[in-house]
Parts: sequence; structure tokens; C-alpha cells
Amino acid sequence: MNWIADFKENAIYRLRENQRMIHIACDKLVKFTGSETDKLIWKKPVSMGNSLGNQLLHICGNMTQYGIASLGETEDTRNRDDEFETQSGFSLTDLLEKLDVTIEAVIATIEQATEEQLLEKRNVQGFNFSGLGCVMHLVEHASYHTGQIAFWVKQLSNSDLGFYDGLDLTVTNDE
Repeated sequence: MNWIADFKENAIYRLRENQRMIHIACDKLVKFTGSETDKLIWKKPVSMGNSLGNQLLHICGNMTQYGIASLGETEDTRNRDDEFETQSGFSLTDLLEKLDVTIEAVIATIEQATEEQLLEKRNVQGFNFSGLGCVMHLVEHASYHTGQIAFWVKQLSNSDLGFYDGLDLTVTNDE
């Protein structure tokens, strides 16, 4: 088995899963809020929380820094503070397009990464990670914020998001 190919395949699968779930959650929000959606995406759940808009900008910023700049060996131009300070200026459509473009760029970077790039240590955001560590971070970070987005959309819509509709998740590993 080629561990590099398997690692990449699983990382890409998880990134696409997060992307799929974010789109489902945002579609549910649009159905629930209609014309108020673009205003509501900037609402914070609590004063110290982050709006859906901030969450989406933050996911994109983190993926760009860890995946594209660090693993892809390009210039790091991230302005993390802007991700949290922004309070308007993007529609939900804009943010989802930004997310999709960012994920596709990260996936292309992961697919093109060599074994040397995956094993090489580098400094990113004040930490020292290998390329593998960068990929693990961007996947777990996206998953973490996908969960926050799902939770906030459930709160706003008081509905199940149906991420796994049609699948029997009660099947045990031996079946």
C-alpha cells in the first residue's frame, strides 16, 4: 500500500465532507431565513462568538495559510484578524464560492505534494510542523469549524441538517 496516496485520499475525503456539510447547513439556513440570509450570516451567537460569515472567512484563511502557503511553498499573506473583524461585505453566495475555490486549491496542493514536502518541517503560524502536520491541522480545523457552523444553523433553524440522510449509521464494523 502506498501510504502517501492513502493519506492524501483520506485528507481530501474529509475536506470534501466538510465542504458538503457546510453547503447543506447553508442551504438549510437559506430555506429557513430566505431574504434575511445575507444579514443573518453576520449575526453572532454570543458577543464573544463568531458569525457564520466569520467562520467561513476563517476556514478559508486557515486553509490558505496551512495548505496553500505552507505546504504549497508560496507566500503567506494571511491577515487572520480580518477574518474575525469583518462584519459585512460578503453574501452567503460569495462566501461559499470563496470556500469552494479555497478547498479546490488546497486539494490540488495536497495532490501535488511530494513525499519530501509532506515530511519537511516548516514554520507556520508560529508552530513547527511537517507537511503531514499541516494537512492534519487544516483537516481537523475545518472539521472543528464545520461543527460550529452546523450547531449555529441548527440553533437558528431549529431543524435537523440531515447530513447522513439515507445512510444507516447504526451498522457495526463487523457487518
